Amino acid sequence: MTTTSKNNHEEFIEENLVLLTGATGYVGGRLLKALEESKFQLRCLARRPELLSPRVSPNTEVVKGDALERSSLISAMHGVNIAFYLIHSMGSAGSFEENDRIAAINFGEIAKEAGVKRIIYLGGLGNAQEVLSSHLRSRQEVGSLLRASKVPVIEFRASIVIGSGSLSFEMIKSLVERLPIMLIPKWALMYAQPIAIEDLTSYLMEALYNRDNTNYLFEIGGFDQVSYLDIMRIYAKSINKRVLMIPVPVLTPYLSSLWLGLVTPLYARIGRKLVESIVHSTVVHDDIALRKFKIKPIGVEEAIQSAIKLENRESAVSRWYDSTSSSGETNPYKGYKFGERLIDARTININVNPKTAFDPIQNIGGEKGWYAWNILWQIRGFIDLLVGGVGMRRGRSHKDKLIVGGTIDFWRIEKIVPNKFLSLSAEMKLPGRAWLEFEVVGQGNSCTIKQTAIFEPVGILGKIYWYSLYPLHQLIFAGMLQAIAHKAIALSKSSL
Repeated sequence: MTTTSKNNHEEFIEENLVLLTGATGYVGGRLLKALEESKFQLRCLARRPELLSPRVSPNTEVVKGDALERSSLISAMHGVNIAFYLIHSMGSAGSFEENDRIAAINFGEIAKEAGVKRIIYLGGLGNAQEVLSSHLRSRQEVGSLLRASKVPVIEFRASIVIGSGSLSFEMIKSLVERLPIMLIPKWALMYAQPIAIEDLTSYLMEALYNRDNTNYLFEIGGFDQVSYLDIMRIYAKSINKRVLMIPVPVLTPYLSSLWLGLVTPLYARIGRKLVESIVHSTVVHDDIALRKFKIKPIGVEEAIQSAIKLENRESAVSRWYDSTSSSGETNPYKGYKFGERLIDARTININVNPKTAFDPIQNIGGEKGWYAWNILWQIRGFIDLLVGGVGMRRGRSHKDKLIVGGTIDFWRIEKIVPNKFLSLSAEMKLPGRAWLEFEVVGQGNSCTIKQTAIFEPVGILGKIYWYSLYPLHQLIFAGMLQAIAHKAIALSKSSL
């Protein structure tokens, strides 16, 4: 970069405040880091700022807001020049189309009032002349509603995103690695044009520098047009795995979603929406983006190799289920009156230093399980999956560390005090709200571990739920605390 162009670049960054929505999501998490690395003045909109704030740099501002609540956008938009709209409701339950519609209208109108110069939106590929799935139809409607605000909009439409932690990649990875024989339904034969997360992020970043007031719609994709079957074969080849793939004539989206929920990190609700979208061809028909941007998208095999390398380094910046909306409704019990908190509190004293005692807690869940009665945890996860919940397949966002906002099976990490305290909020289907907390207090070679399960029931149904499970809680919670203590003692002895 020449001195002149470098100065112009720095001036552009100084002059433009960027608002990023969806920063807790997969694409938003990657874009967040790219914007921070480029030193942009950055403000992030989040429904729960306390979950996002630990993930951002000190210079990034995080403000509370919800596109469904119009008034909350006014202060968030103040002074903003460019806004990224990465909000969508793939993970939500209920009328996600109506929510998407309201959010887009609110965002566009407030952006217009605030004097925002440009909105950059990521939507979905799909031929509008066909009868699209509700998800794809909603994604394209959102672009139209944003343009209706009269704020210039750059809309990108993309197909499958390939990258470490992306929804599609995690699904493919799990299917290929866990199944020696795979049934291939018709929807897996439909063509798409996958794009690497690195290329997608590059398109979004380059769109920042567009200076005219024209509306643009860019279809973007990678170098190859392939089916899900092709992608699975490429992944299998990349990890030297032989999988027998057998075509089947019929496998409905509902049955496919349950199957995906049992085998992959996807849960039934997400799986069903994904399959409903996959049955449509999502390839690029207009390649104007290749002429407008200096980006040469890579092919599927290279994208998969890149994703595998990042997975192996355990440094994925974001994962699709990190989004706080991935559990379903933002606030499913809004307006409900909660009953008195029901609490199961237990403590145990052990002759172990606090740091060692906290180690088993820090590694709880995921592949290592919950230390006691794991079969009951799995049964609860399966029931949750059947009723449209997240189930247990998400595992841990990060295998060896705890990050606020990350996931542990059907829990969300809400608060961490290193070596002292962990609070998890429940995201399984419940007639109320629940938390599971661990606290370690002590000094020297002696400490107390406190384990607390908290439930706020909704009405009589919530109380019936809690008390009907009371005998099982005695097994699960008592066994878990005892096993954590035994693990900590064993770790302490092994370090001597």
